[in-house]
Formats: sequence, structure tokens, C-alpha cells
Amino acid sequence: MTNDVRLDPRVESLLNRLYDQHTAQGSSMAAYYAERAAGRSPNENWFDDRIHAFLRDKLVALDRPKAEFCYMACRALRALRVVEVGTSYGVSTLFLGSAVRDNVASSVANTETPVVIATEYEAEKAKIARGHFAEAGLSPLIDLREGDLRQTLIGLEAPIDFALIDIWTPMARPALELVAPRLRIGGVVVCDNTQQFRDAYQDYFAFVHDPRNGLQTMTLPFEGGLEFTVKVR
Repeated sequence: MTNDVRLDPRVESLLNRLYDQHTAQGSSMAAYYAERAAGRSPNENWFDDRIHAFLRDKLVALDRPKAEFCYMACRALRALRVVEVGTSYGVSTLFLGSAVRDNVASSVANTETPVVIATEYEAEKAKIARGHFAEAGLSPLIDLREGDLRQTLIGLEAPIDFALIDIWTPMARPALELVAPRLRIGGVVVCDNTQQFRDAYQDYFAFVHDPRNGLQTMTLPFEGGLEFTVKVR
């Protein structure tokens, strides 16, 4: 696969290894999802205890084209304060942390403390992710908060420039409710798989389309859909 975005060599080497691992487990995950989908709606009760247990030790990574898009969006925004909802093993975090580091390096003056505030519920995944951040030399820029995001994201400080939401669909709206009020005008939220699981995201879209929240959105044509939402007022 040709990568359109080139990062620091340490980060590139690590990402190549992690995406190889992600690809290697793809057949078992595809078989599992096919079994789950048999005779049921794709949006019907997918995100339950059974799928939680199956994915607990799986390297769930944002597709590389989507992750590269997030990197580019952060560079365009000159993002210094980023939130990631759903870290897993930290693959997408490496892109976000790289973008923040590159923005710091290219900025004449920084008025905000650069940080990626990341969230992960599973303790073992958080431990492994921290190892990846250290290997990539990005640990100083990443604040990984372990536990229930409805607690760990309380009290976020404004302004937030960019947020990535890649989490169980029932947790997407609670995350957005905590992030959106802290977004700066022009700040962006990206949410994964909003076309594939449109029905499961009903509560999320209800918040996005509520005019009181000052958001505008469109679904980008990546595989599964990628929601691009902007704070306009």
C-alpha cells in the first residue's frame, strides 16, 4: 500500500508494523462479523457484551486513509489541542500526535500548550498504547486518560481544535456532548463509520443537527463513511 502522508521515520516504522498486525487479524474479524450479521440488521444490537469481549485483545485501528486525512486536517487547522475518543493500541493517536508535533515545529509562536488528550477504557490496551507513544517519541504530547470517557473527559479546557471519535456508537453522543462546547469556532470533529452504522448514530446526529449546538456536518465518502463536523458559531 502506498502511503500518501509521510511521517517521522520512527513513527512510520511503528505504524507499518501495527498496520501489518491489523491486517493479519483481518480474516478472523471478518469471519466473526459475518457470523454476527447472519440473519440480522447491521445496526441491530451489535455493540453488546459479546462483541466487547471479542475485540478486547484485538488491534482495532482507524483505516490508514482516514488516519492520514485526520493528520492533514490537523495540519490545516494548525491544531495544538486535540481530543481522541477511543485510543485502543494508539494507531490513530500516532497520527494526531505527529500532527501536533509538526504544528509546534512550524509555528512562529504558540499560545496554547500542545496536547493530544486520548481516552481508553481497557487498561491493557492503554498500557500497550503508552509503549507505542514512547517508541515513537510522542509521549510528552499525549495525555492518555484511562477509564470511562464520561468521567475522564469532564472538565476539558477550551479551546479544542480537533477531535476524533472512533468508539462504540452508544458512547459517541456522550463524547460529543463533552467535546463540542469546548471546540473553538472553526474546530472540527471527525467520527468514523457514520454511514455504515447510520441508524446506530441517531442520537449523535440529533445532537449535531440541533441548531443550539452551532454545528454543521457532512459525511465524507470514505469506506463506511467519515463524518466531518465543524463548529460554526
